[in-house]
Amino acid sequence: MNITELLLSTVRMATPILLVALAELYSERAGLVNIGLDGIMSFGALTGFMVCFLTGSPYLGILAGACGGILVNMIYAYCTISLCAEQIVYGMAVNIFAPAVASFIYRIYFGVSSTLAQGSLMKTIAVPGLKNLPFLGKLLFDQTPMVYFAYLMVAVTAVFFNRTKAGLNYKAVGEYPKAAETLGINVIRQKYLACIICGALAGIGGAYLTTCYVNTYSDGVVAGRGFIALSAVIFGRWSSGGVLLACLLFGFCDALQLRLQIMSTATPYQMFQMIPYVCTLVALAVFGIKKAGPKANGKPYMREER
Repeated sequence: MNITELLLSTVRMATPILLVALAELYSERAGLVNIGLDGIMSFGALTGFMVCFLTGSPYLGILAGACGGILVNMIYAYCTISLCAEQIVYGMAVNIFAPAVASFIYRIYFGVSSTLAQGSLMKTIAVPGLKNLPFLGKLLFDQTPMVYFAYLMVAVTAVFFNRTKAGLNYKAVGEYPKAAETLGINVIRQKYLACIICGALAGIGGAYLTTCYVNTYSDGVVAGRGFIALSAVIFGRWSSGGVLLACLLFGFCDALQLRLQIMSTATPYQMFQMIPYVCTLVALAVFGIKKAGPKANGKPYMREER
């Protein structure tokens, strides 16, 4: 087994999970538990692919994926923030609704065929000078722009939450919204902003799958990555650095299972496909119970309530 190729695959496969995990991190830091990530990713994957297919530009596809993700997440936002409905229920509703709509739109436009439509893939862009570094050059500095964007977002998120006043105000909304309101923070606006960021990043994560990873859309292309991203936030202790390490672990498991399938053709491939999900369950069982997230997580906020 080629270790360098395995690590390259780890970086590529961890990227969509990382983008969606950061989306959930922004959502939960504002007190919104969004389990509808799979649905948002599915719609982002479809809109990203269609725009890329029609225009030939993966970059426009990524932008369309972000817009599609925001559009879907606004349904969740209105129901959970304005109507104070149960977040888990509406998150699951998004998981059912959005992939079905995406599949319907694909079939309406492309028809029902055994051959999938194919678009363009985003090309890698090497960083001059750094790409020639031994081992790390190809691993970190010869990737698609979306990989660079994902890891830049980790640093931006860490600085925002820990070194800026706006970030501290943002976290206050997820910890004790009533106290935040008394300090002049508009809690409702902050929660809607969180949903916009969450929708955009999750949509980009979905669009990455159909513009950078594979060049087509199919039902099940997300393959539960939204739930893995959700567990990465818990495993990563609601910090961007911890989320990055968790996503790299899950990406490594995903890359490993693909290579094990090739190496052991006699073994049913379903056994190897279980590896990332078993890793997720073990991570949640071992690490997920030792620290709770933001105190107001999952609780509807009503200004009139005492």
